[in-house]
Amino acid sequence: MFCDDELTDIDMGISKHIEFDVETEIIGKICKALGHPARIQIMTLLWKRDNRTCGEIVDLIPLAQSTISKHLLELKKANLVNIKNEGKKIIYSVEKDNIQILKKYFSSYLSTIEVSEVKKSTVLTTHNVIGRNHHLKQYNYQFRHKK
Repeated sequence: MFCDDELTDIDMGISKHIEFDVETEIIGKICKALGHPARIQIMTLLWKRDNRTCGEIVDLIPLAQSTISKHLLELKKANLVNIKNEGKKIIYSVEKDNIQILKKYFSSYLSTIEVSEVKKSTVLTTHNVIGRNHHLKQYNYQFRHKK
């Protein structure tokens, strides 16, 4: 427990903020947006046939129109879909540039899977943990600048 005169970062309203490169930020936004099954389903429908209206998507996914609209908005915020106005209709299509960034990232990541952990140059290292709670902490993040 803390003494009364000891303040934590949380008490003082200070939070840690890490700057990431642009590509990492984009991938983070995309993954967050794809963190809901309905959004993955919407993206799948758009990938199979681009240029759909919200109504067409509602006909294919059994959710309320307002719910689909909210999911489309989240996909738009993550730059995963493009919007085109045609009269009173809004047409949604896949933003292929950001999909290519995600594809490149996962292709690069997945290609390293077969490399032994000893030879990986990632910040994630494996530890042999022995004891009652060995299953709880198999991985520990190591940051080079904090040795």
